[in-house]
Amino acid sequence: MSDRTTETVQASTAKPGKPKAARPDEFVEALAKGLSILESFDAANPEMTLSEIARKVGYSPAAARRSLITLTALGYVGQTNKRFHLRPKIMTLSSGFYYSAQIDEVLQPHLRELVAKFGDASSVGTLEQRDVIYIAHNSVQRARRAAAVVGARYPACATSLGRVLLAGLSDAELDHYFDGLVIEPLTSKTLVDPVGLREEIERVRRDGYSTTVDQLDYGITALAVPIRSLDGRTIAALNTSGYTGMVDADFLIANRLPELRAAASRIASALTRYPMLISIIGS
Repeated sequence: MSDRTTETVQASTAKPGKPKAARPDEFVEALAKGLSILESFDAANPEMTLSEIARKVGYSPAAARRSLITLTALGYVGQTNKRFHLRPKIMTLSSGFYYSAQIDEVLQPHLRELVAKFGDASSVGTLEQRDVIYIAHNSVQRARRAAAVVGARYPACATSLGRVLLAGLSDAELDHYFDGLVIEPLTSKTLVDPVGLREEIERVRRDGYSTTVDQLDYGITALAVPIRSLDGRTIAALNTSGYTGMVDADFLIANRLPELRAAASRIASALTRYPMLISIIGS
């Protein structure tokens, strides 16, 4: 993999491209069902009926109902007439991660520096199976577009962060990612051809950075670079993004790539002082 100049940090050896297996006798199916229901709510589905939830998560109405009763009793889900919705208590789950991992202390200063220098927005993301999850974000943008807020989850193939993270996988892990992959077009420019996507990921491996234009949403042009462990493994990705039409990929490469790589190096150096965060984002 190219661009070994990015400073690296020590991390665990867990493979981000593969879902983690559990012994059948240790897997709590009821808990898994409850978490799946919580994850089923999104911007397109802020409230749903019991049957809609059951259909979306693939459970029987009876199983979904039992989980919903439990989640409602715990205060994570509310109900208005026959429609269920998340309640504010759900935010305590994500805030626990945010503060225990010291995201604000370790990552946000570097994102603020990038935004102060270039404007626009900057994010850090990690790979979770076929998606990229944003674990830190800073922005001066106010336009309506796909939100890159902390906790946002998008298809890795459609984001600069995700493509950098995919490029950091081994060949075997990348094969696992592409196994049965069907790419849904998010815009008319979304790269939906798996062969073309694999070629793009190979280019990212060679160049050490990724650019995307209107792949996730119209108006988003982004540039991302890897944050690597001491053994050279990509454990996270850092990006800078702007409005398509005001910036293009060539502009970002010429004007922001050196500073973005320097920021990734500074983040890597900072992470060496926070072993818990290294373990969290590198697992």
